[in-house]
Amino acid sequence: MFEFRLPSLGADMDAGKLLEWTVKPGDAVRKGQVVAVVDTAKAAIDVEIWQDGTVFELLVEPGERIPVGTVLATLLEPGEQPGELRPRPPGRARISPAARKRAEALGVDAARLKGSGAGGAVTLADVEAAAAPRPAAEAGRDRQAAMRGVIAAAMSRAKREIPHYYLLETIPMARAQRWLAQANEGRPIERRLLMAVLQIKAVALALAEYPELNGHFRDGRFVPGAAAHVGVAIAMRGGGLVAPALHDVRAKSLDQLMGELADLVRRTRAGSLRSSEIADPTVTVTNLGDEGVEAVMGVIYPPQVALVGFGRVALRPWVEDGALLALPTVVASLAADHRVSDGHRGALFLAELRERLQHPEEL
Repeated sequence: MFEFRLPSLGADMDAGKLLEWTVKPGDAVRKGQVVAVVDTAKAAIDVEIWQDGTVFELLVEPGERIPVGTVLATLLEPGEQPGELRPRPPGRARISPAARKRAEALGVDAARLKGSGAGGAVTLADVEAAAAPRPAAEAGRDRQAAMRGVIAAAMSRAKREIPHYYLLETIPMARAQRWLAQANEGRPIERRLLMAVLQIKAVALALAEYPELNGHFRDGRFVPGAAAHVGVAIAMRGGGLVAPALHDVRAKSLDQLMGELADLVRRTRAGSLRSSEIADPTVTVTNLGDEGVEAVMGVIYPPQVALVGFGRVALRPWVEDGALLALPTVVASLAADHRVSDGHRGALFLAELRERLQHPEEL
């Protein structure tokens, strides 16, 4: 038997609220299958199981808010027979059966309530009071405040713990623009490639030469990523930021990446992300070119060790073979962790990125 615990869905998460189970006791599950939906301060996340098994017991009820690491369920290994039922973990709020049933119906997190009953038990009246409607605007402000809070906590940790260094590189983009125009010629609009996809693929390929910029810093040491899982910074419509991963970017074609990026943006803004997409980016790429900024000086998302930023692609003066030209260029930036790499290697990485973008047909 093994325990299925609430995973950390990003460095800025310390607790979550179980919204629903998508399985029940007795169900066989496969590695990667979505078994639950958990609400974090940023979004509702589809949580995947990490190994095959059969659901034995669900230990947390929908509506409960629990810390990261809480045992959500127990499962039987393949071929294992069920044993005795395990007791529920201690420390749960005392609550009457009627109040629990009402809390489930109303979606109230009973674990967060201060009970007014005997011995601090949560009563039906406590649940009803907690479920009293609030103005929609107030609820929205709470959500935004929670999201800003977790972002602030993660970024404060990053600036406190990670010794950042920053580098900038101006990259000519004429070849990439011409290649992109030719590639998109005759394509329906829904299948056209964006410059952002070329940049993401170029970053992943350049990281193959500089693996010290791709991975995580945990427990006092750097663990390089086995592949480039590129987190893409996506702005939420109501404010805030989420950076889910495109997995194993180096192995995928531009067309495949374009499809996955469009799907990722849609699902992020619809609140339908998977836990693996949130938990395992090995580097983040942020692109604020559409907003018109010249360059991005980003903050590394811990425990990652690097962030690559792109500003707008715009016509700028450029000297080539002694001649002054007006060429489209972009300013690429690198924020990297001095515990793992230094400016020399970071500069070489940006040079590699520049060269990759001069040969878009090879991406």
